[in-house]
Amino acid sequence: MKNLRITVNGTAYDVQVEELGESAAPAPAAAPAPAAKPAAPAGAVGNTSVKAPMPGTVVNVVVTAGQAVKAGDDLVFIEAMKMETPVKSPKDGTVATIEVSKGEAVDSGKVLVTLN
Repeated sequence: MKNLRITVNGTAYDVQVEELGESAAPAPAAAPAPAAKPAAPAGAVGNTSVKAPMPGTVVNVVVTAGQAVKAGDDLVFIEAMKMETPVKSPKDGTVATIEVSKGEAVDSGKVLVTLN
């Protein structure tokens, strides 16, 4: 499944599209490259992955690489079915990497942030 955002008459819709295999239809135009993700501090390797609890769209990333966080702190907000859901830190630690950017569509289980 691919998550796509389609805008019709100024209204954006998030949709999921299933790829069924090759067909005679022409290939779609390449999507623009995603925005660069913030770089992690040198030598950072996250030993705890924080994953998306549901499919949706990242509407806000409220932490930066290298930032100290406490258990329960908001890391990322995901919008699904017109509701924003905070994804919280499962433990005290330091943000090692940020694996998503604002506006990115994510599937359930996608790694959003890694912590040390």
